[in-house]
Amino acid sequence: MNVDELRKKANWVRNQILEMIVSANKGHIGGAFSCADILITLYYGGILRFDPDNPHWSERDRFILSKGHSSVAVYAILADLGFFAVSELNSFCQEGSMLGGHPDRSIPGIEADTGSLGHGLGIAAGLALSAKIDKKDYMTVALLGDGECQEGSVWEAAMFSQQHQLNNLVVIVDRNRQGVTDFTEDSTGLEPFAEKWRGFNWDVKEINGHSFEELLGAFQDFRSFSSPKPLVVIANTIKGKGVSFMERKLAWHHGVPTGEELKIARRELTI
Repeated sequence: MNVDELRKKANWVRNQILEMIVSANKGHIGGAFSCADILITLYYGGILRFDPDNPHWSERDRFILSKGHSSVAVYAILADLGFFAVSELNSFCQEGSMLGGHPDRSIPGIEADTGSLGHGLGIAAGLALSAKIDKKDYMTVALLGDGECQEGSVWEAAMFSQQHQLNNLVVIVDRNRQGVTDFTEDSTGLEPFAEKWRGFNWDVKEINGHSFEELLGAFQDFRSFSSPKPLVVIANTIKGKGVSFMERKLAWHHGVPTGEELKIARRELTI
């Protein structure tokens, strides 16, 4: 897809996120909106290698959604790509649905059970090391929230990754600067964030996580990096992106718009 098509697809995904959460009367809407453009670029921008007809294809790239509470965004994309029927989205978080609030491996296209924050990078590092040992050329990509980067387990995995020169590993941090109850820099501050990763001997890119041009530029050559280091892409984003009254508001980490708010959200996300 070209950039205009990616923008349209991202708007469609945000609409799906909204309607799924409204139907279920629950869901982590703010973080799903902040990472939507990142996910769209990975799946529709010719970055990730996958096959919806063969989800366990051995040569596929491995994508780990470490911030598993944003699963609703990934579900919409996987359904649209044909991993499972789009009609399944209507059952999100309903009794008997395979689509729960956090992803698990029973869902086609999902590589790992996630949502216990701070674990996704460790899983991804293990997969990347396995590929090295087996001499496979697939990439492993992990999407982390910045709030979970306050966890020590993230930095243990970061040390492991550079020690083993996992240059087949890409971490993307959804840097929306908010956690569930506070802004990251007002709780356990992460800055200087990029320098921390460099200090752990990672290559670092910092981009606008809502610019498809910058996202494509950061990702498009990740198979041909000459560096022996793993790569982290710090994608600066806005939590609640796309709906004015949700943007940068702590109350919209988890929430369901109703009444006039729902009308505004639907209007602002009109394709």
